[in-house]
Amino acid sequence: MPLIRVSKPWEIPDPQITSETSFLNRRRFMTNLIGAGVTASLLPLTGCQSSGDSSKTALDKGSTQAYSGLTRNSNFAKVDRAITDEALATKYNNFYEYGGTKSIWQAAQAMPTENWKVEVAGLVKNPRTYDIDDLQKKFPIEERVYRFRCVEAWAMVVPWVGFPMKLLVADVEPQSNAKFVRFTSFYDPKITPGPGLMSQFYPWPYTEGMRIEEMANDLAFFATGLYGRQLPKQNGAPLRQVIPWKYGFKGAKSIVKIEFLEKQPATFWNTIGPNEYAFEANVNPNKPHPRWSQASERIVGPGNSWSWETRPTLPYNGYGEYVASLYS
Repeated sequence: MPLIRVSKPWEIPDPQITSETSFLNRRRFMTNLIGAGVTASLLPLTGCQSSGDSSKTALDKGSTQAYSGLTRNSNFAKVDRAITDEALATKYNNFYEYGGTKSIWQAAQAMPTENWKVEVAGLVKNPRTYDIDDLQKKFPIEERVYRFRCVEAWAMVVPWVGFPMKLLVADVEPQSNAKFVRFTSFYDPKITPGPGLMSQFYPWPYTEGMRIEEMANDLAFFATGLYGRQLPKQNGAPLRQVIPWKYGFKGAKSIVKIEFLEKQPATFWNTIGPNEYAFEANVNPNKPHPRWSQASERIVGPGNSWSWETRPTLPYNGYGEYVASLYS
């Protein structure tokens, strides 16, 4: 009797696939915000406006190198919708260091990515400082097609290029008391001005965190590229996190430091608005954001956001088979 394969919830047939170190003391930070007349509940919703003309790609193919001999991991090759158009995924970007709108791709070109180093420190047996080129030679580079879900309730599908986080975990060998990992993004106020006057009150540099067992999950990914080419700056070049079962803000961009820690670290958005941006931040249709529902998502496409297709949100963004056991 022939075997009958049951498709995963996020899969569609191949032909349908087409071409996204220290913190301020929290109490002092919140006091400053209140003194400035701003609270977390008044922070702007930055994902509802159109990014403008997207008829041309923002991925300058003269400045981002294509990967040769790239293979797509067949375990992560299919999703329940078409891959987002490259022109949209490289122009509709969150990158708070460069502003609070989605039209930051031109400003992000100021990011200095040459001679990039990534320090790995903390509770590890083998602390290292990796050169970005060494990372791409040391760890096998592959392509994975992942759903991407923003906390603002919009969604994409992106063909990321990079390597599993668990390979770096194995290379540095965390100590037994390492329970969490903190990721720190590049910050220089002369280069990354932030979203206007309120930036002076934000807990820069941008940091994110996760549990070590989350980082070791098969899905957790370090992206060095997308759409078959190296990452453009507005998408987090040269190294960013991709954690597809969590809301997109959990993916730190332009990473310069990775620290293995014993205690849960403070993170950028969880510090600013702990009632809005949880440390865990798993995609959950049944847990609304304080200011909007998470039961559905809008699929980023051409035209204005009001015209985008709406679909029900899947628990864990459709990846429960891989990660639900982490939270049982």
